[in-house]
Formats: sequence, C-alpha cells, structure tokens
Amino acid sequence: MLAYPRQLLRRNLSPKTYNLLRYSRWGATIYVPRLLVSLVRRSVPRIVGLWNSSEPGPLQRLLAVNLRAPTRLCRIKTWYGSDKGKYRHNYTTVYSALFSGIRNKALRIFELGLGTNNPDLPSSMEVQFRPGASLRGWREFFPRALVYGADIDRDILFEEDRIKTYYCDQCDASSIRSMWSGPELQGCSMDIIIEDGLHTFESSMSFLNGSLEHLSVGGFYITEDIARSEFDKWIDVLETVYARRVPAYEFGLVALENEVNDYDNNLLIIHRTS
Repeated sequence: MLAYPRQLLRRNLSPKTYNLLRYSRWGATIYVPRLLVSLVRRSVPRIVGLWNSSEPGPLQRLLAVNLRAPTRLCRIKTWYGSDKGKYRHNYTTVYSALFSGIRNKALRIFELGLGTNNPDLPSSMEVQFRPGASLRGWREFFPRALVYGADIDRDILFEEDRIKTYYCDQCDASSIRSMWSGPELQGCSMDIIIEDGLHTFESSMSFLNGSLEHLSVGGFYITEDIARSEFDKWIDVLETVYARRVPAYEFGLVALENEVNDYDNNLLIIHRTS
C-alpha cells in the first residue's frame, strides 16, 4: 500500500477490517518470504562490545539466533501495529530468544515510548503504526505480566487491562525521578525495561542514568535504535563508567544485520546478574 491508497483505505474501512488487510499484506510480503529465506540462509547478531560477561550468559546465547527467522512475537507485534517486527527492525527475533524462558512468569515490564503520531514531536512514528501497540503486544506475549509505559505525549497515555501508562520527558532528570517515585511505581522493580524513546545518545543516557536502578535481579534493560555512528560514544561510556560503576550488570552492544537498515538497527542489552 502506498501512502495515498493507505489513507483512503483507513478512511473507508472499519479499524478491524483495515488492520486485517494491513496484517495480511505484511504476512504475504514480509513474513512468508523471511520464513522461506531463513530455511536456507542465516544471519546472527554481532556483539560489538561486551562487559562484565559471565559464561555462558544470555547475551552469548544470542549468537545462535537466526535474525532471518520470523517468530510468534513478530506476528503479535505486527498485528497490534508495532514497528519492532517490521522490515526496518528485527528486534522481535532477538526478544523471542531472550525472553522465551520467562514468558509465563508474573513479570513487570516497562517501555518508554508509546509511539506518538504527532508530527510536532520528535521521534514521531509513521501514521500506519499505532500508539500503544508495543505494550499491547507485550501483554499478549507475557500472559501474566503487568505492563507499564510512558511517553512525552500526554494525548496518547491510556489504561487498559494489565496496562498503565505515565508521562515522562526522558531528557529531564526530574521528570524521570517523578515518574519512578509515583504511587504505583515507587518501590517496584521491573523485570524488563525497554527504552524506545527519542533515540539520541544524550536522551538515552539520561533515561539510563535515571532508570537502571529500578531493574530487578535477573532483569533486562534494553535501549533500542542505537545509531552505528554513535557506537564509539556508547563503547566509551560503558567501558569507562558503567562497567566499573555497576559490576553486577552485564552490558552488550549488539548490532543486527538488516538489508534495508544499516543505520540504527542496534541494541544495548543490559542484564542484571545479581
């Protein structure tokens, strides 16, 4: 679907029918071709930097993941309108491997960045993606989890079964502190924290500085969409600051091969070991 036909369909079809059409197109043009290609070709994550590693840790096990192979989580995220399993990012393949052993646990999951469509705000998504889609995907993938989210766009905050969202400006340390000290989050540790916000080195560092302490033992903190041009900055701060400051955390800067995105299809994955 090109831009104009897509807008026309959105206006004239019910949301349910349009979503089914969008999902069916994704299945035919992306999911099935990826599935067939994955049977004969492999592509694995590349760990650019690894600090405080233990053997064999969850980050090392990612080296066995075939990035070309789509997963159930890819289907879930795409159904709800998230871009995590689309052609520009293949994070869902990594997440499926990383979280498969804890799927049925009563977890607390937090994601910064609900996916605003407001063009006046930085890091706005394309209109075909839906605000809150990723949180709804996590709720389905983790059937016993409580899912929390936050965004700078107050207009897209919402509350549903097992989902609550909050305001947060990730560039403002006081805003981050205020969110974590709220009555429902204060004293709670998160098993998974995913930062999918503004996608600049400075903003990601700001949220990392204010949020890493809220990760539970055994939990994962992940920063998405790290630009390859900023790898050196990340390596420097992880090596000289974080790896020394918090030795009980394992840090991995992970590059993911993608035919259509060699710019920011990369992750920082942090695992709290004790």
